[in-house]
Amino acid sequence: MDQNMQQNMQTTKKTQGTQDTVQTNCFPSLNSGYNSVFKLGKLSIGLVVPLERYESGPVPTMEDHLTRVQLAERLGFKSVWLRDVPFNVPAFGDAGHVFDPFVYLGYLAAQTKTIALGVASIVLPLRHPAHVAKSAASVDVLSNGRVILGVASGDRPQEYPAMELEYENRGERFRDSFEYIRKMQNDKPTFDNRYGKFDHDSDIDMLPKSTNGRLPLLVTGGSQQSPEWIAKNSDGCMVYPHDPLVQKLFVEDWYNRLKRYNRAPQPVMQPLYFDLATSNSAKPEPIHLGFRSTVEYLVGYLKSLERAGISHVALNLRFNQLDIETTLNLLAEKVLTEFS
Repeated sequence: MDQNMQQNMQTTKKTQGTQDTVQTNCFPSLNSGYNSVFKLGKLSIGLVVPLERYESGPVPTMEDHLTRVQLAERLGFKSVWLRDVPFNVPAFGDAGHVFDPFVYLGYLAAQTKTIALGVASIVLPLRHPAHVAKSAASVDVLSNGRVILGVASGDRPQEYPAMELEYENRGERFRDSFEYIRKMQNDKPTFDNRYGKFDHDSDIDMLPKSTNGRLPLLVTGGSQQSPEWIAKNSDGCMVYPHDPLVQKLFVEDWYNRLKRYNRAPQPVMQPLYFDLATSNSAKPEPIHLGFRSTVEYLVGYLKSLERAGISHVALNLRFNQLDIETTLNLLAEKVLTEFS
């Protein structure tokens, strides 16, 4: 992996018989958060909350969490990403930011102005989609369109019996929930699935609607779905960290699948656990889903990802040994300036 990390590695198509066009030289315009974070051919940098070191246990202190998010916004990080962790599962080893993601999104929306507010990711089979749709659209409107909603089928089997739900059929429920959330953004939704039924005669509706009428939904991993289903339905995808050459192959395959369904390019993003080395001569070392390195090595790796077609990287500083405020300032000075 280290060897590869060190390597430097407009057209418009008109739909027949209509005036609709599919732009292939840019990502779709969905809301201000999505449009700010995702630019075709460019890499942007965000952060995973909580912004603190907590390597010795699964539960963070959440001290200074708001002031650090506000600092990240002032420094120019494009986004902060929350996670959906309903239960502290010891085998999983990470309780996330502790707070309910939608409550926390609302809190951050009221305390920030421009930074995109992402979730990576809401576990759809564990929630009724009516609640997800209304909560996400509410924060999107209250934040002036800054919400990016990652969605997933879930990977912690222990959570399902706690809610009397089956783990095995989570893929089917994911699809139905995804459809429900999409339909709730329409003025007169019509559909019928396991979560509810709306027909043409229905006189009820869900408010508010998302700012631009389409809440960005990014699918995490496979989410128990076929690659074809994801290409047909998502607004982008989230993948685990890999060598840039592996990511390049994935992005190329992803864009080819989108073309088969006459869809515009959709972004690919990934997280990255990062620990900033305190010595300028330190050699890169692997850590869980990332590495410890100098800032120069990090810049080289990120540029390789940019060339591979990755559009956004969310840095996770859980294992970072240096003071968080110092780290954020150094990253802004030496990394963000390379990807502006």
